[in-house]
Amino acid sequence: MSATESTGIPELSCHVAGEEVGEELLEVIYPYSGELAGRVRMVDASGLERALSATRQVDMTRWQRHEVLMKARELLSGRAEEFAHLIRSESGLCMRETRYEVGRTQDVLQFAAMEALRDDGQVFSCDVSPQGKARKIFTLREPLQLATAITPFNHPLNQVAHKLAPAIAAGTPMILKPSEKTPLTAITFTRLLYEAGLPPEMLSVIVGPLDEVVTPLIGDERVELVSFTGSVAIGKTIARTAGYKKLCLELGGNSPLIVLDDADLDLAVELAAEGCFRNSGQRCTAVKRLLIHQSVLDEFTGAFVAKISEYPCGDPADDDTRVGTVIDESAARLLENRVEQAVEQGARVLAGGGRKGAALEPTIIADVPRDAEMVVEESFGPLAPILPVRDLDDAIELANGTAFGLSSGVVTGDMQAAIAAVKRIRSGTVNINTIPGYRIESSPFGGVKDSGLGIKEGVIEAIKYMTNVKTFSLPW
Repeated sequence: MSATESTGIPELSCHVAGEEVGEELLEVIYPYSGELAGRVRMVDASGLERALSATRQVDMTRWQRHEVLMKARELLSGRAEEFAHLIRSESGLCMRETRYEVGRTQDVLQFAAMEALRDDGQVFSCDVSPQGKARKIFTLREPLQLATAITPFNHPLNQVAHKLAPAIAAGTPMILKPSEKTPLTAITFTRLLYEAGLPPEMLSVIVGPLDEVVTPLIGDERVELVSFTGSVAIGKTIARTAGYKKLCLELGGNSPLIVLDDADLDLAVELAAEGCFRNSGQRCTAVKRLLIHQSVLDEFTGAFVAKISEYPCGDPADDDTRVGTVIDESAARLLENRVEQAVEQGARVLAGGGRKGAALEPTIIADVPRDAEMVVEESFGPLAPILPVRDLDDAIELANGTAFGLSSGVVTGDMQAAIAAVKRIRSGTVNINTIPGYRIESSPFGGVKDSGLGIKEGVIEAIKYMTNVKTFSLPW
């Protein structure tokens, strides 16, 4: 890392197999103040070709891969506060969230290290049928020749780790293309992985123009896998561009939290607040629709409006701030416009709604029409639209009524209602009595419909799609 002498603003370069590359400077802006957070030297077409040629497999034992991941965890733990501030400086997320993200990333590294030591083979005896022979069939997993990962702005460290750590555990070399809005953390984390002992040839990190770098990277035949987390529109473009190769697309969400008439309302209010407002509402699994049984609607709404005082919006560097900014002012304006449109359709703003630049206050909106853009599309920010429902059937129909199918949550004490929701809600995850996004870093995670192709993320599942199964047999 280098810095300008007068300002101390970091200037980073892309890395191709450990070598610093890049010419044209990309400016990264702190969303809260509009000040410069750092600069990154981007690659051009020649830099992309160097990455495609230089990023390659290196023979590493399982133990060596395990050691790299555990060393990286140790290094990250020692630099946790540095990374938390770096995430804040380019994303505008408050310190509560950035510190939490660093902790989650340490889990990713540890779980991937554990998987690196796990035997991945199977054995099949062939004399189990009249047509069988005295042989055994064995399987093993082999790393891909080259994979690429394209990561979003909302989790600048953890989403990167969810791509890179499983690749390291699997032995698959990777080219990382982080969001141009938050590349500082990704490049710094790449350098940390080199320091932890990862052979530089196993990982390159590049940022560059869409037409000159990103689109050719996706379509290049040397890339056997594209793993992408981001918007639906870009994900579908990637699917068209990638051609004949593996794809893992983790796209948008519109997660409902269903609160039934028997729900513990204290729990429901806590889950609604955490689900809607954590990470400034910028999570694909964030609660985007509160579907509240009409018999408890008034009681829930009153308690929820009172709860919002615990989520002050302000300076992300202030430890008392619970909600920082969204990623930029245009994103905040879009959310503000969706609130205004819903109000024109008859909705009422009960709390919040103020905006200053990229900072949008947590906002509770009642009487939201079911066809309002705010709840039909993914509203990526701290909005909490409340929609009354008649019963579980009505709630499930409404939950399934968008193009998305990533995650959902149900608050109820009725086991039969919980089971019905699990069976009938069409989403990758259904969580009972917790937020839709609850998971651990090793559990399967992903969506259906416009939320993804059903290919799961999470450390264990990611290692599977970053490898190929080879089958062989021997006389026995």
